[in-house]
Amino acid sequence: MKINQLFSPLITATAICFSACYQSAPQTPVIPGRPASIGFIGDTADVAAPVKGGVVLIGGGGNVDGAFQWMLSRSGGGDVVVLTASGNGGYNADIDSLGKVNSVETLNITSRELANNDTVAYIIRHAEMLFIAGGDQSRYMQQWRGTKVDAAINYLLQEKKVPVGGTSAGCAILSGWYYSGEGGSAVSDSVLANPYDSLVKLYNNDFLHAPYLQQVISDQHYLKRHREGRHVTFMSRIIKDNAVFPRGIAPDEKTAVCIDENGMATVYGVSKACFIMTDSLKKPELCENSQPLEWNHAGQALKVYEIPASANGNGSFSVADFDPAKASGGSWYWWWVEKGQLKKKAI
Repeated sequence: MKINQLFSPLITATAICFSACYQSAPQTPVIPGRPASIGFIGDTADVAAPVKGGVVLIGGGGNVDGAFQWMLSRSGGGDVVVLTASGNGGYNADIDSLGKVNSVETLNITSRELANNDTVAYIIRHAEMLFIAGGDQSRYMQQWRGTKVDAAINYLLQEKKVPVGGTSAGCAILSGWYYSGEGGSAVSDSVLANPYDSLVKLYNNDFLHAPYLQQVISDQHYLKRHREGRHVTFMSRIIKDNAVFPRGIAPDEKTAVCIDENGMATVYGVSKACFIMTDSLKKPELCENSQPLEWNHAGQALKVYEIPASANGNGSFSVADFDPAKASGGSWYWWWVEKGQLKKKAI
């Protein structure tokens, strides 16, 4: 990326030297003048590439090559930036191997000081594709929310409209409503038994603002870790505490929901993704502290569309409006909660 307009001649010369030496050193862990950078592949010279917006929600547990290729196809072959707060620099080579890009760089943003660094924000703003790694979403929230990094990511989502994706914790913070994971990870059985368990901490559109996800809360590692119950509990709390009827999107491990610029989703990977619809006429019958959740409505509390993934993408679901008539490639289910027990049946 172009940095000569911001930095001293010494730093510019260093960047030029790095670019010239690229063939003999394809990945360098640190580049002088680029705070937070823990790995770089490619050319430091910025490119002006045509981009097409999109959001990718990955359920963790491993890469989904088809989803990365979907993002890369929308990046125009420009600069890719990966964000983490846990020192994970392994995505660079993986992404670089899947498509031709000008550069791939990982920024390890571990403090609010780094998150307010002008150079870090500049690098993000000049990306043509952004990916947020997994880890601990409470760290992302505490270290990035309300900073220049936060503003830079939202600039990519809302104005520049580049493809932006996240896996696991990175997926969690891309939805407007999000679960922070502060203090530990909530478990379905525990929170179904008590929706006001201390681990249930939810936030409302105060961080990232991805298109079409304002009313959505996501969850990850979904079927692998049996998180359907906690996700439904999160949604019940949003209804009870905020009088808002949210929508849910939940990819399983090694599975991605790719949402295009028109709000249409396709599912890539090896497992399934669930799209959960609430009904304003069907609020939880009982959502109280220290009492099992009851959200029954004669076994028809929540309508859920489940789409099996494929390597090249399967199914279609309109995240823009959650219109059931636009869904294809999957199956409908009723979900409900009876005395703290989640139940399902095919429609």
